Amino acid sequence: MSLTTSQALQSLLDEGDRTTLSGIFPERVCFDEPLAPYTSWRIGGPADALVNVESEEELAQLMRFCFKRHLPWLVLGSGSNVLVGDGGVRGIVIRLGGCFTAISVRLEGKHVIAEAGASVGMAALTAKAASAGASGIGSLSGIPGTLGGSLRMNAGTDREVGDFVREVWVQSPSKPEPHAVSLQYYYRHTTLEHDAVVSRVTLAFERGDPAEVRAEMQERLVRRKRTQPIALPNAGSCFRNPPGDKAARLIEAVGAKGWREGEAEVSPLHANFINNLGRASAKDVATLLARVRRAVSDRCGVDLQLEVHLIGVFVDG
Repeated sequence: MSLTTSQALQSLLDEGDRTTLSGIFPERVCFDEPLAPYTSWRIGGPADALVNVESEEELAQLMRFCFKRHLPWLVLGSGSNVLVGDGGVRGIVIRLGGCFTAISVRLEGKHVIAEAGASVGMAALTAKAASAGASGIGSLSGIPGTLGGSLRMNAGTDREVGDFVREVWVQSPSKPEPHAVSLQYYYRHTTLEHDAVVSRVTLAFERGDPAEVRAEMQERLVRRKRTQPIALPNAGSCFRNPPGDKAARLIEAVGAKGWREGEAEVSPLHANFINNLGRASAKDVATLLARVRRAVSDRCGVDLQLEVHLIGVFVDG
């Protein structure tokens, strides 16, 4: 192991940090915790610290701690759109629970209003909003992640999360108390600051007939189940669709369906998915991603952009 690799694997937390975190979050902080169980790919090495935060006050306290100690941190929602390196993540990984999982839906004139914490799963949000007749919610159905992650990447199909946002509240190390922000929404990204943690979101939908909305959503979910390998560990679409085309079409055109690296496989069912067949490593997936991207570039002249995020330390072996 090289000195550089050894340094990258060394924890950034000293004993004082561990003592402080254990005092603030007794029984809700784990040190050197493997992240594979927390990601949809079931891949990922250990985090220096994994902290479960249950309130905006606790999040503000943790943000201040990270700011004071100059410690890197990241929020891990459902882990459905990330590839965590086999060497793990240095610093603090945050999981939001408690008030961040709250959701309420109400009728307001001709609209259905949903107020939800950032850690609310999109499946729960869409189901509850659909029952109230939230027109357009079907375009957000089947997204495997949380509301916070879906907002950051502006997830969706024919319509996206940003189309329905009324208000977004965030917290950050430099401004730890919850505060509202105004964002711009684009294809698979927003103007949300990199160091901002989404704490809660208000969404507004036109009011429709609940039975019709539920039927449309169910139809979309059935179609997704038929065309995507949802039974296997994966992270959904790996590459963004290039303008005027589909990443899956390009990947299939170069014959990449079924390609393997170790126990990572380009799905035979949907070419833009990479499945973990059992014990795939982050290196297996990253190698396969690079191989697919290179083939599409060489044969189709299109430079595919990743939709999944690579985080942490990637090591050989």
